[in-house]
Amino acid sequence: MHILHIDMDAFYASVEQRDKPELQGKPVVVGGRPEDRGVVATASYEARRYGIKSAMPMAIALKLCPGLTVLPVNHHKYRRVSAAVMEIFRAYTPILEPVSLDEAFLDVRGSEKLFGPAEVIGAVIQKRIQEELQLSASVGVGPNKFIAKLASDYQKPNGFTVISQEKVLQFLAPLRISKMWGIGDKTAASLNHLGIKTIGQLRELPLELLEGKFGKHGRVLYEFARGVDNRPVKPMREVKSLGKEVTFPEDICDLEVLRRTLQELAEKVARRLRRGDLKTGSVTLKIKYPDFQLVTRTESLPEPTDLPGPIYRAAGQLLAKHCKPPVRLLGVTCGKLTGERQITLFRDEQLVKEEKVTAALDKLRDRYGEDVIMAASLLKKPNEHS
Repeated sequence: MHILHIDMDAFYASVEQRDKPELQGKPVVVGGRPEDRGVVATASYEARRYGIKSAMPMAIALKLCPGLTVLPVNHHKYRRVSAAVMEIFRAYTPILEPVSLDEAFLDVRGSEKLFGPAEVIGAVIQKRIQEELQLSASVGVGPNKFIAKLASDYQKPNGFTVISQEKVLQFLAPLRISKMWGIGDKTAASLNHLGIKTIGQLRELPLELLEGKFGKHGRVLYEFARGVDNRPVKPMREVKSLGKEVTFPEDICDLEVLRRTLQELAEKVARRLRRGDLKTGSVTLKIKYPDFQLVTRTESLPEPTDLPGPIYRAAGQLLAKHCKPPVRLLGVTCGKLTGERQITLFRDEQLVKEEKVTAALDKLRDRYGEDVIMAASLLKKPNEHS
């Protein structure tokens, strides 16, 4: 056993309860405003007793718990606290793979001579998080990432679960198949149709059947059901995409409003690309309709860019081709990210001009704030939804 998975408990909500003592012991959620059709990002354990879950519409959460405290997401604060948590992790191993702001995998093989066995390191880290940050974390210790992840989730909150190699099959057998990575609603439904509800039952299916039904993913299910996971802990996670989306207060039928929203999203995503010294090679348009049907379409770019113009034009073409209003949510995601600078002998004059204008605007925004200037086309008409 040398892999730890450490997961902060109800991270956003716990940070808010720590910083606002009057909220301790009370149901709290962090997320979007109900009037903007926001959803729950994180619910405190007190709120979860009412059936409130992440990704639940905030309006429903308020119906389940009328006395619920709703707080806005404060990304700056959570990133700062996350950095402090990761710093504690790094004190015990350089082989650290953050999964999100509030969880990470640690490979402590090379640290055990200094700090003791993996379970001792996990206990020390859990104690330091509590004492130094006044927050709780759940720790899972196992022979690989899959088992460590399941172990950290086993006794939340403030859990500490150690699964040795000898106990892996016994531990897995009664767990619901929904606990496994890679099993979503469709896969679970297919397995349920075969009478498979637990990982132990999944283990009884032959590899040939799983591969025939699920392709390459069938082998993953076969191995996970046996506690096999050969993925290493990767110290640096490569950013594969950057995106921005908006949920409208009311469903939008006007294509002109959708196009202006798309332009605003392209501006924001492009700004994030430039800040990260990245360029994108593809643009994905995300559309969610009032019935929650989700459509995504992707367009490759002729050359990598960090400019809003090419991103907006690609997304706009996808919008014109695939959008059927009314629309509940609109999003733009940039993929195929690269940090390499390409040298082009014959530059498009329009792009050269846009680069100069964009660089000048970046300087203004860096100095005076993001809203110091915007394209005239982004100015909203009276009574237009934001």
